[in-house]
Amino acid sequence: MRKTLTVLTLAALMAAGAVRADDDCVVPMTDWQPREAVARLAAEKGWTVRRIKIDDGCYEIVGTDATGRRIEVKLHPGTLSVVEMEYEDNDEHEGGHGLKQGDD
Repeated sequence: MRKTLTVLTLAALMAAGAVRADDDCVVPMTDWQPREAVARLAAEKGWTVRRIKIDDGCYEIVGTDATGRRIEVKLHPGTLSVVEMEYEDNDEHEGGHGLKQGDD
């Protein structure tokens, strides 16, 4: 009985860890910056915001940058630092996709 309980406990802990592994930003909601601060940051950087959403525990901005490229920017909700930035180039080159990480 004791061995079964130990195995079940370990299985539950492993499953919980796998679920939390999907979150890129693990910050209590009480420590999050308000959505208005996200919009203000985007405006300061010259981004046009189509949508601000929450994804993987982070803020995510979908829109265009100052040059008109389509962007998706993932922000740390507590510090508003850039966790990941994906953009699509407007040029006709192969693929036309780029990826920048950690760009402030």
